[in-house]
Amino acid sequence: MAVPGDPPGGTPEGIGEGDDELRPDEYRSVVFDEDFVRAARLQEFSARERMGEHARAVRSRSIWSGAGSGHGNGTPGRGARQGMLLVLLIATAFAVAVYMGLRNPYVPPAGGNTEPLNSTVVPLAPAAAVPGGLPADLYANGPAAEYRVGAAGITMPAARRTHHFTESQVVAALSIAKDYLVQSSLDPDVLAGNASRPVRVLLDPGQLAQFDESMASPSGDGRHAVTGWLVRFDPHTAVVADSRVRVSGTLAYEEVGPEQLEVTSDHTFVYAVRPATGPPTAADGASLFTVRRELRMRFDREDLTTGRTELVSAYVMAGPQDCATEPAEGFRPLPAGAGPTTVGPPASDPYASGHPRRTAGLCGVLAQPPASPDPATRDPGSQDPATQAPGAPTSQAPASPAALRPAPETRDPAPPGEAASVSPGP
Repeated sequence: MAVPGDPPGGTPEGIGEGDDELRPDEYRSVVFDEDFVRAARLQEFSARERMGEHARAVRSRSIWSGAGSGHGNGTPGRGARQGMLLVLLIATAFAVAVYMGLRNPYVPPAGGNTEPLNSTVVPLAPAAAVPGGLPADLYANGPAAEYRVGAAGITMPAARRTHHFTESQVVAALSIAKDYLVQSSLDPDVLAGNASRPVRVLLDPGQLAQFDESMASPSGDGRHAVTGWLVRFDPHTAVVADSRVRVSGTLAYEEVGPEQLEVTSDHTFVYAVRPATGPPTAADGASLFTVRRELRMRFDREDLTTGRTELVSAYVMAGPQDCATEPAEGFRPLPAGAGPTTVGPPASDPYASGHPRRTAGLCGVLAQPPASPDPATRDPGSQDPATQAPGAPTSQAPASPAALRPAPETRDPAPPGEAASVSPGP
């Protein structure tokens, strides 16, 4: 008698009863448990469902239905609910991050810690007639005879690490300061007023608005003078007659805070200029124009990385020029042969080291420079420190750049019938 599970024609011959005991082991590798079936991605339609028109034999099961739940009714199980919760949390966190990034009220303003430039520009009127001649002769017979030419006159001191800055960072600050001096004092296009970008790219971004306003609308208010940022000649008054500008001065540095280095420069620039309206080949129409610039530049770590500086202050003396003119837009040198235009303040010598004398009314008198002695008669063992080439040995210690600010003036009591004299304080 056939039993359920036997073949329809009965048990085939040759198969004994002992073979039935092997059936469970024989098919055990292809028998799937209930959890495996419910977790399958494909599910076979029932016979009734397959009778429908265009019905497929199987349907795809969602990964959210019944996975790990123990139920086959299509409702999400524990694993599905945890997955949906995780996706929801990630989406929420992403939305919050985007919202806070767009609405962050703590974005620092650009250049929030940058100080504006404070500049003082003092015109120096001639004390006597302005000498004229060929540029080479004027240089050879003046106090700048032994000054170096161009960038060679801007020498850097030995760099040593500070408490918070390495030696390489100090060298970077000095190099940027020298670049600023070269671009703002020696670039021919800058001197002629044809360009300002070579100077602008070296400034801290927080000072660019002030610099642009100074170039567009210069004024002598101590904040927006073109000549506080750079050396520029009024193109309608004078042009540079010799590109070999004579330069001498010093650079010094100090750490002013854990995050700031400060470089102080004190340099005298001597230009050979000629009238803008005269013939360019005039043999004796040139004259010397002297500009002494004391700049204070500050650097933070970002400035050292980007090659920029913050120009904190500028004290400038320049002459010979008429004190009645406004030097904020550009210097206006007096031509060769022009006489004194003002009398009163004591003479200021831009070639002398130490304290530049501060004059009342932002106007001074250019001291008459002494002629250089004949090299043939000069004592080789002596040299005037005021005209000594940078780097040459001297028995006199150089003035500290930190002490370049003028000291308060003291007035000596005048004898009866004589005017009081003004001398710099100690």
